[in-house]
Amino acid sequence: MSAPSAPSAASAPQEPPGRPKVSEREARQVAEAAREQGWRKPSFAKEMFLGRFRLDLIHPHPLPAPEDVRRGEEFLTRLRAFCKTQIDGALIEREARIPDEVINGLRELGALGMKIDTAYGGLGLTQVYYNRALALVGSASPAIGALLSAHQSIGVPQPLKIFGTPEQKETFLPRLARTDISAFLLTEPDVGSDPARLATTAVPDGDAYVLDGVKLWTTNGVVADLLVVMARVPKSEGHKGGITAFVVEADSPGITVEHRNAFMGLRGLENGVTRFYRVRVPAANRIGPEGAGLKIALTTLNTGRLSLPAMCVGAGKWCLKIAREWSGAREQWGKPVGRHEAVGGKISFIAATTFALEAMVDLASQMADEDRNDIRIEAALAKLYGSEMGCLMADELVQIRGGRGFETAESLAARGERAVPAEQMLRDLRINRIFEGSTEIMHLLIAREAVDAHLSVAGDIIDPDKSLTDKAKAGAQAGKFYARWLPKLVAGPGQLPGSYGEFHHAGLPDLSPHLRYAERTARKLARSTFYAMSRWQGRMETKQGFLGRIVDIGAELFAMSAACVRAELLRTNGDHGREAYQLADAFCRQARIRVEELFTRLWSNTDDLDRKVVSGVLAGRYTWLEDGIIDPSGDGPWIADTAPGPSPHPNVHRPIP
Repeated sequence: MSAPSAPSAASAPQEPPGRPKVSEREARQVAEAAREQGWRKPSFAKEMFLGRFRLDLIHPHPLPAPEDVRRGEEFLTRLRAFCKTQIDGALIEREARIPDEVINGLRELGALGMKIDTAYGGLGLTQVYYNRALALVGSASPAIGALLSAHQSIGVPQPLKIFGTPEQKETFLPRLARTDISAFLLTEPDVGSDPARLATTAVPDGDAYVLDGVKLWTTNGVVADLLVVMARVPKSEGHKGGITAFVVEADSPGITVEHRNAFMGLRGLENGVTRFYRVRVPAANRIGPEGAGLKIALTTLNTGRLSLPAMCVGAGKWCLKIAREWSGAREQWGKPVGRHEAVGGKISFIAATTFALEAMVDLASQMADEDRNDIRIEAALAKLYGSEMGCLMADELVQIRGGRGFETAESLAARGERAVPAEQMLRDLRINRIFEGSTEIMHLLIAREAVDAHLSVAGDIIDPDKSLTDKAKAGAQAGKFYARWLPKLVAGPGQLPGSYGEFHHAGLPDLSPHLRYAERTARKLARSTFYAMSRWQGRMETKQGFLGRIVDIGAELFAMSAACVRAELLRTNGDHGREAYQLADAFCRQARIRVEELFTRLWSNTDDLDRKVVSGVLAGRYTWLEDGIIDPSGDGPWIADTAPGPSPHPNVHRPIP
């Protein structure tokens, strides 16, 4: 798709009708008000970004209760049998639809209620086993994994579990555990990660609210029975107003699923465009108070985000299996291709990264189950890292497979070879870098949490709305904080040769140097962050390239720590300990190279030049560079009209009987 020419008065994008006018500052204030304030529980990742490497918060590795293990393993056994005998991933890919009988089979299995408490008819699985179930079913069909994840991780069950009233739980959770599919509706055609512009309204009317608006990319929306909808309540007498969450019956009068979207991957995904026109929703279906919708959404995602990296773990395991089998069978120049270093390096990357990613997800999930730590940063890091590394592993598998990696499984089978859907895996995984917070948004979200301590003590100094008196008080407060904090970044256990000796065992790779490196690097990371804040102050939020690299370094350090802790757990349990240590060692060595590159790019980069080029591109100064092509794009607006009103389209809502 070619870039547009220089905008003119006639061609400049027009603001969609009914869209709230929101300034950049107002948008930031809405996002800030929605984030969870304060830290009531410890956080390994938060401490790490502050230069405090608190390995004691994750080591020894927390373990699930025996009863949780028993119930979880029993369900995984049943689910594995179902996946092997009842799920035809190739059929779902070919027909772009999950058969009704498969969904009904999942209902009978209890898969819709994996995370719902047994008191409401669910299975009551822990986060650890829920994630393992998603990895398993997602390996059979990524579309089914997405359906179950959207239903339970961000759909109606999770916000009700945390914020619902007893009456709401009694009314909806038994349905959601056994029969009803749910969907989460926040995104709109002109609203992605900037919810301040949310246009869907919920106007109070007696004992109900009247919803009007359009929602885009409603995963499960085409087949859903229940929806959790975010809508803006106008401020009025007796109503605080603000973005608010509602449980809505999907077959309510005035709801139209106008279109079932089609994508490059996840072809069985039941994702659509949903219009609300004068839809009455009982006030009893409101989740939490008015104005709490975004906070509910973000809190739900604190653990809900773990479902995506869990499925990336499953993808990594499959990539490793195919890479191992193919690279041993395919010979070139007298030996299997896996024995050639150019291919072997890719196999090592897939194996080591899969090990580390599983370590991150299992560790964060177990901490979520124990509820002793605040894992909002850990879960976000796992989502960010898993979605990026999952795509890289799938891409490397396609490369290892060569032309067969680019060929579809159906074509391979038609000419007599094993139907390996490598190209499908790459297409299916690509959305994870966008789903539930794009990589770019995750960088900013995590960076905001990482600098929270600094903003708490010094935020008023750079706030233009604060008075000189407030700035003076903040300066004094910041001086006391940094006088205590900065000296602690000079030295630490990472400089002592004997530190983390419990990770050094005869006959095994020594992991203690990696943890010493992680401790030293966490302090270096904190010093770099402090220097950047001192240098740029209020402009820090505009340095998104810098912030992204800071977060990526933190993700690598968290992954290294989780990999070492998991390797020691497996060694202690006598469960492939030697191999686990080898994988952890390989991963940490690979990660350290990436970390050093990221540190170099903190201060040596093209960010300033890139901004100049972007200004030129957007101003139309380089349109000559687009000459010599044909743009195959069709006509139409960049963003569809979302003006409220009745739907002109037929309803393609298709609940599963």
